[in-house]
Amino acid sequence: MTERPQALFAMTAAHVPRLFPPEVLARLRESVRIDPAQVAEDFRDPRITGTLARAEILVTGWGCPRLDAAALDAAPRLRAVLHAAGSVKGFATPEVWRRGIVVSSAAAANALPVAEYTLAMILLAGKGVLAARERLRAERPSAGWGIVPGIGNNGRRVGVVGASRIGRRVLELLRPFDLRPALTDPYVDRAQAAALGVPLLPLDELLRTCDIVTLHAPATDETRRLIGRRELSLMPDGAVLINTARGALVDHDALVRELRTGRLGAVLDVTDPEPLPADSPLYDLPNAFVTPHLAGSQGNELARLGRTAAEEAARLLRGEEMEHAVDPAVLERTA
Repeated sequence: MTERPQALFAMTAAHVPRLFPPEVLARLRESVRIDPAQVAEDFRDPRITGTLARAEILVTGWGCPRLDAAALDAAPRLRAVLHAAGSVKGFATPEVWRRGIVVSSAAAANALPVAEYTLAMILLAGKGVLAARERLRAERPSAGWGIVPGIGNNGRRVGVVGASRIGRRVLELLRPFDLRPALTDPYVDRAQAAALGVPLLPLDELLRTCDIVTLHAPATDETRRLIGRRELSLMPDGAVLINTARGALVDHDALVRELRTGRLGAVLDVTDPEPLPADSPLYDLPNAFVTPHLAGSQGNELARLGRTAAEEAARLLRGEEMEHAVDPAVLERTA
């Protein structure tokens, strides 16, 4: 029987039991030797340096210390990093890949609840539910009882910005519904879009022709303020912007100006800054629906991320390639 390699948790310690409840921890321990009471929040901590020196695998999560040359020098046997969360950009330096260490991420698992949240908001926005609730609260009862023109999800056009893991999952979830999705992504060609079952449009055309626009692009220098004053002006009256990606994709000052006219609506699970300051008008505008970055894995969904890392550890033990390996060549243009 292959001996289980030494592993070490590296994240904010409070996340370990959330990501690895007993049944998931037991599954991880089938493949590695790991102590949930020993967690690296600082690679210089003398309490973990001995384990770090023996560790072949790091099981990382939110709050993982930076894996720079000094940290890697302290882990000479390290051959794999299994990230039980999404993006690795915050801690994995190029030095990791230069040393031949493979990196896996649970980003695909984290994409599932974000896509589910997005689907829910698309359907609610198309039905006019968010605006109707505000009218009902204000008017008690609202004049909106009875047939309401201009709402409904029969043939409504939905624009997906970014064929990321989440964007692709959203497109999959939209298929059973009588909606007309479209995609914009500079790294996708028409054949690839056709394989996803959607037309590929330039961003401006997508904004002009879609009733609901949902953002799933990564936060990069290229996408900063992707949706600004000009882009918002292209959206038709009554359109709704949904952002579950990163707040930096949207010019919030421009968005507030547009929302104040009542012409558009917005669903924002991410903002810039995050959290919003207490005096932000986005809290009070009736056509802005703001949630506290909860679309991603929360509560019982966190165990799915830990399970993904445990499954990758099992593949390593069997000598197989990891299913969710991070490609450093595309890291700059991914989340």
